[in-house]
Amino acid sequence: MASPAEKPNIRQVAQLAGVSHMTVSRVLNDHPNIREATRRRVEEAIDQLGYRPNMTARALATQRSRRIGVLVESAATFGPTSTLYAVESAARASGYVVSSVLLRAGEEITPQEAVDHLIAQGVDALCVVAPRSSSIAALRRIAVGVPVLVVKPDKDPTFLTVTVDQQAGTTLAVDHLVSLGHRDILHLAGPLDWLDARTRERSFHARAKSWGLRERPIVVGDWTADFAYDFARGIRELPEYTAIFAANDDMAVGLVHGLHDRGFSVPDDVSVVGFDDIPLARHVIPPLTTVRQNFHALGVSVVDVLRSAIEEQEIPTVTKIPPELVARASSAAPRKAAR
Repeated sequence: MASPAEKPNIRQVAQLAGVSHMTVSRVLNDHPNIREATRRRVEEAIDQLGYRPNMTARALATQRSRRIGVLVESAATFGPTSTLYAVESAARASGYVVSSVLLRAGEEITPQEAVDHLIAQGVDALCVVAPRSSSIAALRRIAVGVPVLVVKPDKDPTFLTVTVDQQAGTTLAVDHLVSLGHRDILHLAGPLDWLDARTRERSFHARAKSWGLRERPIVVGDWTADFAYDFARGIRELPEYTAIFAANDDMAVGLVHGLHDRGFSVPDDVSVVGFDDIPLARHVIPPLTTVRQNFHALGVSVVDVLRSAIEEQEIPTVTKIPPELVARASSAAPRKAAR
């Protein structure tokens, strides 16, 4: 047993577990051909001794850094930030670390420079969060040299993909409003260069058409509450549409505020539904009906897929995470005059 001043080593773990040090190494590296009882004994010995693997030595032995690079666009918004946190948490639980680069509006770092920065840190794989179509086009021109996963709604011939099912989430929102009796719904979209915003917009039109709802032009926003607030404040009289589906919760919150200041009631005059389920959504007045994205499951799936690619194992087939509708007080039956 190691004294308090000593760090326990792999041979002490092996001795306590009654196995060879090579078996301990295989357990640490998630080797598939280890009996479950043996794995359990090794893990219990690791916990009892407080053993922590030497990551530098492991990297030299395996030719892997156990580091995942994450490139995040629009990091100021809830969805991309939550995805980054979820990937970091899942990576840490799997013995990996994350290096990230955030592309912010107004900064002059290019996708090429961001990728170069991450590759220079010796990452084993690259994950791209909240991509725009322009950044995907740029990424296709870059010889990355490691597995690349893009968090995007559709499968891709070049990259691995994982996503929360954006089409299913949009369908949940539209079906919820239709079930309440709405037949005229406005969509406040996000910037259509963003792949998630484009998928939500297309899915909205497809679902609205399948229900035979009134067709009307969408409003394209910029993800911010300020844009939605200004839009709502600009409505001169009670609109013909009875509900608004906003592409994210920030814009939905701005709508509720702007409609209130304009003298309209939510949901009595206009129902509002958002997307994401930000922590604030349940505290606004009225509490916001929204589509919840399971970012924890998304992060776990991202890391599972990348680990499989890095370690040359079979890639998991479940790469779309189901969303959930959270019905609150911002949505109700349409006003009687509009039925």
